[in-house]
Amino acid sequence: MSGNPTYGNAFALWCNAAKTPWQAYTRHGFVQGLGDGTLPKSAYLHYLKQDYVFLIHFSRAWGLAAAKADTLDEMKACAATLNTLVNDEMQLHVQTCAQFGISEEQLSNTVEETENLAYTRYVLDAGYSGDFLDLLAALAPCVLGYGEIGARLAQGQASPVYDDWIAAYAGKDYQQACAEVGRLIDHAILSRLGTDYTSTPRWAKLTQRFETATRLEIGFWDMGLRGI
Repeated sequence: MSGNPTYGNAFALWCNAAKTPWQAYTRHGFVQGLGDGTLPKSAYLHYLKQDYVFLIHFSRAWGLAAAKADTLDEMKACAATLNTLVNDEMQLHVQTCAQFGISEEQLSNTVEETENLAYTRYVLDAGYSGDFLDLLAALAPCVLGYGEIGARLAQGQASPVYDDWIAAYAGKDYQQACAEVGRLIDHAILSRLGTDYTSTPRWAKLTQRFETATRLEIGFWDMGLRGI
């Protein structure tokens, strides 16, 4: 299945429109290694350090989304996602890396690799140069893709090696956050483009933003594997 239906209608449509890159992203070799435990620890730590810096920029993007929002409800939803990122998701990285002698200061000082720079700046540019919908389309592959990946790995016979990572994204709190983001996206699109939004020129552009961000996610996993 391409796209988790519990994350909203727009998300499912975007995933189906970008089916090939979406599959390459959510079933990447890095992801498969997380699930069966074969991912080398060096690659995992390399990824966590890069992802920590990524999440700092990603959090800024959700803060920008709150500023671009039209309603208080939209602002609340963006703020809730920002809270999940900075107080939950980033802490997983801090705690895991601490077990291997990597301090939070070292994480913060991680030098960004090219794929990291490309992805984070693309998302931020979508927000600065576009509007609320542009930003949501660029943000969706990460937050919702990780939810889909975590849920799928948890439902299978996953190795216990990366249990903490899988549990974090398959857990109730993160899955609830994904459902809320999905509702935010659906409501934002309906309120701005109307019920026949898939026939509008704007929808095609938003779908392209989603696909581009998905391709950048593939690059991020490729970068992670270079840490082997």
